[in-house]
Amino acid sequence: MYRTIAKFTAAAALAAVFSTSACAGQVLDHVLSTKTLTVAVGTDWGPISHLDENHELVGYDVDVAKQLAASFGVEVKFVTPGFDVITAGNWAGRWDIAMGQMVPTKARAQVFDFPSVYMWGPNVAVVYKDSKVTKPADLEGKVIGVPSGASAEAYANHSLVPAWVNAKPVQYQFKPGQVKPYSSDNVAFDDLRLGEGVRLDAVLTDDSIAREAIKAGYPLKVLEPSLFSAPGALAILPGDKEFHDKIDAAMKDMKDSGILSKLSIKWYGADYSGEH
Repeated sequence: MYRTIAKFTAAAALAAVFSTSACAGQVLDHVLSTKTLTVAVGTDWGPISHLDENHELVGYDVDVAKQLAASFGVEVKFVTPGFDVITAGNWAGRWDIAMGQMVPTKARAQVFDFPSVYMWGPNVAVVYKDSKVTKPADLEGKVIGVPSGASAEAYANHSLVPAWVNAKPVQYQFKPGQVKPYSSDNVAFDDLRLGEGVRLDAVLTDDSIAREAIKAGYPLKVLEPSLFSAPGALAILPGDKEFHDKIDAAMKDMKDSGILSKLSIKWYGADYSGEH
């Protein structure tokens, strides 16, 4: 029974890949003829994209999509499927491009084309605000808190294997004396805010989460440089090289002109548009 299901699932997945591939020029021609770029985003993805008090979609991805549509000379239309629906790949023409800062893993590259990386999400080390620690290397042998199951935990344990395309090997800046997993970042921050060495010496987490905690009043500080960064890419269906190239060129212009940097600072308070 298991072998039969496995064969059916593999066949269905392969069929889905081929059935959702675009023909050369097809998507771009549709976008230009309808004068509309249809973009999939989320409604509850925080600074990435969310509904504001007026029930309007706002966020970094929303602004990037608007800029992208303007570079095409078309209007933007947003649709809001779940991220699981987006990553399933069976778009059936319901949208032209997916946002969501999808990490372009090798597995996903079998289903999607990633014309441009437009966000790098760095992970950082955070210490108590009065700590004399000034850089990650100073955490050698220290007690480190991490969110359980996250990439930060794998980094702390020196077992992180990046799964994205063209990933560079991770360079570990220190070896903890003890790694303490936590159910959430906030629980770890609550222990760290008691003071250096009381329960923890540092917490490893996503940079944006750390900065939000500091903004909320946690007496912490972020160490430089970052530990590692994971890329977030625009996703389209494979097969339309013209569409791919037009997106790539537009996003390169946005990066070179500083637009991506400004939008990142607007929504995150930091520049995540380039690799850290």
